[in-house]
Amino acid sequence: MTQPTRKWLTLAIVSMALLLIVVDMTVLYTALPTLTHDLAASSASKLWIINAYTVVVSGFLLGMGALGDRVGYRRMFVTGLALFGVASLCAAFAPTAGALIAARALLGVGASMMMPATLAIIRLSFTDERERAVAIGVWASVASGGAALGPVVGGVLLEYFWWGSVFLINVPVVLLALALTWWFIPHTPKSADAAKRPWDFIGSVQALAALVCLVLTIKEFAKPAPSGTFAMVTGVLAGVAMVLFVRRQRRSTAPLVDFGLFRNPYFSGGVIAAIVASVALIGVELVFSQRLQLVVGLTPLQAGLTLLPIPLAAFVAGPLAGLLLARVGSRPIILAGLLSTALALCALALTADVHGPLKVAVLALLGLGVGATMTAASNAVMGNAPVERAGMAASIEEVSYELGGVLGIAVLGSVLSWRYTASMAIPDSLGAPASASDGIDAALLAAETLPAPASAQLVALAHAAFDQAFMAVMVAAVLIVVAAAGSVVALGWRARVLRARAAACAT
Repeated sequence: MTQPTRKWLTLAIVSMALLLIVVDMTVLYTALPTLTHDLAASSASKLWIINAYTVVVSGFLLGMGALGDRVGYRRMFVTGLALFGVASLCAAFAPTAGALIAARALLGVGASMMMPATLAIIRLSFTDERERAVAIGVWASVASGGAALGPVVGGVLLEYFWWGSVFLINVPVVLLALALTWWFIPHTPKSADAAKRPWDFIGSVQALAALVCLVLTIKEFAKPAPSGTFAMVTGVLAGVAMVLFVRRQRRSTAPLVDFGLFRNPYFSGGVIAAIVASVALIGVELVFSQRLQLVVGLTPLQAGLTLLPIPLAAFVAGPLAGLLLARVGSRPIILAGLLSTALALCALALTADVHGPLKVAVLALLGLGVGATMTAASNAVMGNAPVERAGMAASIEEVSYELGGVLGIAVLGSVLSWRYTASMAIPDSLGAPASASDGIDAALLAAETLPAPASAQLVALAHAAFDQAFMAVMVAAVLIVVAAAGSVVALGWRARVLRARAAACAT
């Protein structure tokens, strides 16, 4: 097999594995109502069924990227792929919500081993800058399109099978990817310097602890009656864990994160764009898919098909943005992508109950904006890091996506919960339980126990409260995206100033 053929086949194999990873971030969105009912999951369990995966991936990505530099990216990729397959089997047949949360956490460990390896393998396989930009565009389109495709996959599977099928489908894909990797992906060289460095497991645990405590703090504030003491304790623990992590990295001779990389404005801009694009995609898609089922009344399959324009457009946007990168650079595409995303979110809020070509166009615009942003952000991060830091840069970039997913679910989900509770005024005459104010799931469940007139009134109140909460989420998402675009512009001006100073010093 010729070298050009082998490298494009390598891209196809790692993209197949990446698709598994990102689909599992969102595949439960359409399955969540069914899964919650079958496992009798509490509100807290629902949170961790969704978040356990992304939190664990985010916490361990940095450590796994550094470990890949040390032991070789192919070895990390194969090991993570095998672990992902085993965890998928455990999740598919989980008997309780707790067992499913544990299996989702194990899936996160496998995904955190694979993700940095996928991008690092691409970085090493494609030495030509133009080809690498296209390859990274394909990678980013799979990352953004796959995450948007998750609810569609979940909806299709739930139409014909039980909820465990959304995990069981991973197993044959894992076996195929393992076989193809064994035959076609060559052993990647280890970094001579990295092989001598110790692996910072403690640093990985510190990052994981900071993320878990941060999510707990955000979700506590969104509760109808938050505990100030609990929120303060978890908030302080998150801050302490993060301070300890930063101090450890700055003092380490072999850090998981070289903070010097962030002195490059283009690298920093890429990280910001990756985080915010993921917030917009993951957070908004979660809320919108729930609205389609719980307010509009669509089935999981119908809700998934409604969202289909997002992944299709994202898949198209990635390679197109990759082709444009060599001509216009990363920053203009990032800005165009973020502004397109903000425009699409505004339109989605205004056309929430509109169907037909207009809704398809709005969702396609969202997919195009997110896909282009992620492609340009990936290129900015990987293109502004030295080759010997490929694993580190890849893990930082992927932590940005995963952190964006965690924050999207936690922050926008908290806005949804807060606004729903604030808007849900239940008359005492209905005789509805107090839990109906906690969330629309609880309200619809309570409505099943009430007489017909009271049930209809409670459902109407819940729908109205959820619609107000949905609008609040859209406003928050737009503000976050616009703020990110402003940050990218500011970093661009900083880069120009630094270049001008360097030129003046040279003369």
